[in-house]
Amino acid sequence: MPKDPVVILTALNLEYQAVRQRLVDPQVHRHERGTRFEVGTVRGTSCRVALGLTSKGNQSAAVIAERAVQEFSPAAVLFVGVAGALWDTTGLGDVVVASHVYAYHGGTSEDDGLKARPRVWEAPHGISQLASHLARLNDWADPAPGHEDPPQVRFGAIAAGEIVQNSRISAEAQWIRQHYNDALAIEMEAAGVAQAGHLSGAPVAIVRGISDRADGTKNSSDDRSWQPRAAANAAAFAIRLAAELAAEQEETTVPRNDAARSADRPERYVSNTARNSTVGIMAGTVTGSTVHLNAAPEASGPTDLVAELHDFRDRLGRHRADGSLDEDSYREALADLDTALRSAGGNTPDSSKRTVMTLRRLRGLVAECPALVAALAPLVAAAGGPA
Repeated sequence: MPKDPVVILTALNLEYQAVRQRLVDPQVHRHERGTRFEVGTVRGTSCRVALGLTSKGNQSAAVIAERAVQEFSPAAVLFVGVAGALWDTTGLGDVVVASHVYAYHGGTSEDDGLKARPRVWEAPHGISQLASHLARLNDWADPAPGHEDPPQVRFGAIAAGEIVQNSRISAEAQWIRQHYNDALAIEMEAAGVAQAGHLSGAPVAIVRGISDRADGTKNSSDDRSWQPRAAANAAAFAIRLAAELAAEQEETTVPRNDAARSADRPERYVSNTARNSTVGIMAGTVTGSTVHLNAAPEASGPTDLVAELHDFRDRLGRHRADGSLDEDSYREALADLDTALRSAGGNTPDSSKRTVMTLRRLRGLVAECPALVAALAPLVAAAGGPA
């Protein structure tokens, strides 16, 4: 069984049900603050999925995504649902996987007009590569009704804002097409989820089915027709992606057998086979004429990690003093560091997992300081996570 589930989040109940029906025996998991998730298994696999509903908007999506990461320590977070197409080249029912996400409402108002200041998040390389591979295989989709062509998977930017876009001629529509003309689709949650993933260290993928063209033709009749199909297509691709992510994780966590371990770390000994010879050596044990060396020192334990975390606190202070780390980021980083220190002294799998996730979130906070990011990598590894 893979260690960590894949979290899948949706904004609408229609999207939620499209994912849920692909899970076996989903069980309610209640967060201490009242958020309800359902945890089930992808049919025919060992992939566990924690499914949650965020409701509309980037803010609520960010909060629930952060909550899900802290609760499940997932292998990845997938946000799945419908979106509007910005260009006619993307067909209704097609699936768009975000290569990067624009938070397009960022800007500054000046005398000569509004200047764009977007936030941008790129999709993790590994997930992008896997998604591209699955798209090439082209065996993920449900059977198309009648003689319709199967949906296509497209990769490109997704624009995430705070309004429902349904016009080609409004000022908002012209702004988006002027400044973000490489975006394939538009929606209202991806920026929040991407930011939560960035701060928590969890990889994020955005998978959207195209249900309308965001051009003034969106109406209730089309919604009833295309929303379920677009949601189903996005869910089908996301579930396949989740199962492959879990399979890859399982491959990297299979324990090696005793023979493999012996080959990687052979027994250390010196055998005195020469007559009348003398060997001077610091030994652990001596059996007959065979001298067994002391084993290599164990990896640094919790005490060493705690000391390193205190050293990192000093690093934070120096970067704050020289201006490379702003005051708000410094205070948030100190709070995360205190959390990591509290859990680092524990010797349980849960305490190790909490330490790793906190350090990953800390790495997101200091992402603009390469020296701090580099210093955190060995600390994450020492806590039990991949550097």
